[in-house]
Amino acid sequence: MNKWKSWLSAMRLRTLPLSVSGIIIGTCLAAYNGRFNIWVLILAILTTISLQILSNLANDYGDGVKGTDNEDRVGPQRAIQSGAITPDEMFEAIKKNILVVIFLTLALIYAAFGHTNFLYVLLFVFLGGISVYAALTYTMGDSPYGYRALGDVFVFVFFGFVSVIGTYLLNVKTVDHLVFLPATALGLLSVGVLNLNNMRDIEADEKVGKITLAVKLGKQRAKRYHYFLVIGAIVVATLFAILYYVEPYNLLFFVSFVPLVMHLKRISKAKQPSDFDGELKKLALTTFAFSILLGIGYFLY
Repeated sequence: MNKWKSWLSAMRLRTLPLSVSGIIIGTCLAAYNGRFNIWVLILAILTTISLQILSNLANDYGDGVKGTDNEDRVGPQRAIQSGAITPDEMFEAIKKNILVVIFLTLALIYAAFGHTNFLYVLLFVFLGGISVYAALTYTMGDSPYGYRALGDVFVFVFFGFVSVIGTYLLNVKTVDHLVFLPATALGLLSVGVLNLNNMRDIEADEKVGKITLAVKLGKQRAKRYHYFLVIGAIVVATLFAILYYVEPYNLLFFVSFVPLVMHLKRISKAKQPSDFDGELKKLALTTFAFSILLGIGYFLY
């Protein structure tokens, strides 16, 4: 594998569609209420992608230097684990990526608010800083929260509420009750993707002392937790459809329920780590499709 392929692998491009799902929902709901800024959309997507790449590089670095990524791990081999990229090279890339995130965040804030709404500017500067901190400390540092069963909480908050409600606020300059149920549904599905990853790695993580919520729960209870996440997302999204129904287009996202139900059936039979790994991409792409269909259903109104 040449160096470029190693870096692309370390960036984990397959995680990027899920990371922008909240941007799609928040933007489409803002457009539904008559507010849409193309520059906010473009910069929000670029900022979110750069944050996701930062998180992926930091995760590779943190797990690599701690020895968590080893021969027991199921799934794609990581960059530091394989030796394709050294820890020092990865750390330098992380520092450069932080600069990119800062630049894009400031550009996004300016595109949304210009010289006005000083309190909102401060809010998003704070959220940008917290997002960088969360991306770095998931596996990096002496006490990473990903090793203390807190990853699920952070994913729910950032992939659900911060992403959807934040994007809506950047466009509309206010918060509306319309966004809370979609943000909750997306947050639950995003945590489901993380839980799949953690169920796959239960045995390997337990050996190296990485305590995820799946490790704490054990495989069977982690499965039940997974059912709760996915079924909970379906219920919350259905409630949203009932409460905010305007026309048939609004129900487009019901199509995504079919692969979600099929996914749960396969998880009920999953036993080996490879069984969970095979469902990761499917759930991530289904969540992305859910976001597009929900967004389009209101954008077309």
